[in-house]
Amino acid sequence: MTDENRNIRSLKPGLKKRLIFYPVLYLLIGVFLFFRQRQMIYFPTALEPHSYGVEIIENEGETLLVTVLNPGKEKAIIYFGGNAEAVVYNAYVFQKTFANHTVYLFNYRGYSGSSGKPTEEGIFSDALRLYDTLQSRHRTISTVGRSLGSGVAAYLASRREIEKLVLVTPFDSILAVAQRRIPVYPLRFMLLDPYNSLNRVKDIQAPTLVLMAENDSIIPRKNSQRLINAFPEEQISVFTINGAGHNTISDDPAYHKYLKAFFVQGDDGSEL
Repeated sequence: MTDENRNIRSLKPGLKKRLIFYPVLYLLIGVFLFFRQRQMIYFPTALEPHSYGVEIIENEGETLLVTVLNPGKEKAIIYFGGNAEAVVYNAYVFQKTFANHTVYLFNYRGYSGSSGKPTEEGIFSDALRLYDTLQSRHRTISTVGRSLGSGVAAYLASRREIEKLVLVTPFDSILAVAQRRIPVYPLRFMLLDPYNSLNRVKDIQAPTLVLMAENDSIIPRKNSQRLINAFPEEQISVFTINGAGHNTISDDPAYHKYLKAFFVQGDDGSEL
């Protein structure tokens, strides 16, 4: 036997091990991602003590806490926050920014005192329940959604009559964002909560404002732009907050300036 043949034979056991090891590793990581996916999407916040009004909404056996600002106004705004956001932290600024609106800061299932565990199906159901509860109290209802909440706001606007819609650091879908990050797995067969806002644009009639962060390291600009491009040009206004990041966009005064201008637009004849 030649030295060359001996070398080939000596490689075979190692090659066989690799042919078994890598597919098994791929499968194990895929199983881990599947069963841990909701823990990688949702990061529930603890209940924060505060002095603002609170309303309790019951839906599908869950108890949902909603922080209420400026009660008794004719117009309302429902706010849906990010996946790790304690929405009550917006209360002080929103109370002033939206002085002419009653603002409802919605705590998702499992967040800030609300019961249950967050899922796309459950959160969407809760959003509809909240809207239907508020509809008789207000002449109009608008909605603002940030990051994960942009998917909830887009869903609500596609299913109910919304006066104005704001999407902050939005995505086309969580599926598309995740697939860009993990291209080696067929996530369309694995993801339980795809939050496909892109498919809902055709059913959205409300004038829409999109606010993006210049230095967004969480939602790639391409994913935001795909969503923007799906809207009729005359329906949407888009602004980028220079120097802002995904998690710091609300710290910039321009963020609140654009929000305030959008909601007074048409009420006092001003333009955004």
